[in-house]
This record gives sequence, C-alpha cells and structure tokens, in this order.
Amino acid sequence: MTTDATEGAGTCTVFLVDDHAVFRSGVRAELAGENGLRIAGESGTVPEAVDGIVASRPDVVLLDVHMPGGGGVAVLRGVRDRLGEDAPVFLALSVSDAAEDVIATIRAGARGYVTKTIDGAELADAVRRVADGDAVFSPRLAGFVLDSFTGRSSVPEPALDPELDSLTRREMEVLRLLARGYTYREIAEELFISIKTVETHASNVLRKTQQSNRNALTRWAATRHIG
Repeated sequence: MTTDATEGAGTCTVFLVDDHAVFRSGVRAELAGENGLRIAGESGTVPEAVDGIVASRPDVVLLDVHMPGGGGVAVLRGVRDRLGEDAPVFLALSVSDAAEDVIATIRAGARGYVTKTIDGAELADAVRRVADGDAVFSPRLAGFVLDSFTGRSSVPEPALDPELDSLTRREMEVLRLLARGYTYREIAEELFISIKTVETHASNVLRKTQQSNRNALTRWAATRHIG
C-alpha cells in the first residue's frame, strides 16, 4: 500500500484498489495527466485497502471487484464500517460485466461501475462525475441495476450460505485462488505463506464446503460466483 499526503486546492483525490500492480500502474499513468485529479494512494489487498482509504480519506476509490479476501464488496463494507457517512465515493473498475457482479457491488454501496475497457479520458470523466454525485455506468450495465431495483432482475438476492460463512478470511482467499486455477505453489507465492499452509487451508475448505476434490470445489465456487 502507498499513500500520498499532499493535496492541492480543488483537487479530486483518488485511491486505487486492484490486486494487479501492473494494472494499477497503468491507471496511475492514465490519470496522472488529467487536470484536477491526484492519486492519493493504492493497494492490492483488502485489509491494506481499507486501512489506506481510512488513513488517506480520498474523494473517490477506484475499486476492483474480484480480489482475494472478499473482493471489492469486502473493501466497501470495511471502509463503511469504520467511516460510516464519511466514507468516500466508490467507483467499481472491473474486467467483469456480469449482472451479478454489478448488482452486488452497487448494493454494497458503490456509486458506479465501469469496465476495464474504458479509456483514460473516459475514466477520468467517470471519476469526476461520481465525485460530483452522479451515478456512472458503462453502456448496458445501468440496465442491470434498474432491473434489480424494480424487481425485474433475474439475479437473486444474496442468500445465507452457512458453508461459505464458515470459512475464515484466509480460507476465502485460498478458495478464490483455487477457483481461478492457481496451483498450491502459486497461491503460496501470492499470499506469502508456505505451500504446507496452503495445503492445510485447502483441506479445511474442502471439509467445510463438503466437497470431495478440487474439481468439485471449483464447480461449487463457480455456482457462487467466487473466483
């Protein structure tokens, strides 16, 4: 996590949350030349993002949806739990344009949702607009939200899931990476833990979700849009 405490008058400050450092670097470069915008900080993990946002108090958070540790929704909830009404505005910036991702993120409190196909100028405009109070969506995504709140959406309300709720934060991180096809070694490198620890977490996940093997677990995770 990095933060920048300096701020000019009339500047809209932005905090970047994405678990891919190369992508964050690209967004930072795209926004660097935009008048009135300044990057206040960035992070690639949920806990660091929550801490960084609370510490830097940006105007807008650009938020990835799919990240280990609960994703963008976990960041939203963590910041809102700590800052309440003083929480910044959140704009989801995701590779996913799936209705369930859009609706879940907006229900959690995001002000807008744009996909990563957006260009730099459009992204800067979207940031300014949500900072000014507008709701901003990539083409066709607004329809998902309207359908959801008018009762016409085919995406169900989130249901209680005892098996999912039984997982610890670290087990959820391992589950998400397993669902993405990561090997145990890759998970260990991603989470900075040993392969043996990954194996232990994976075993716990299989037991708690009542799945017999990794293939079954991947299918189970896919039905819950985990990954």
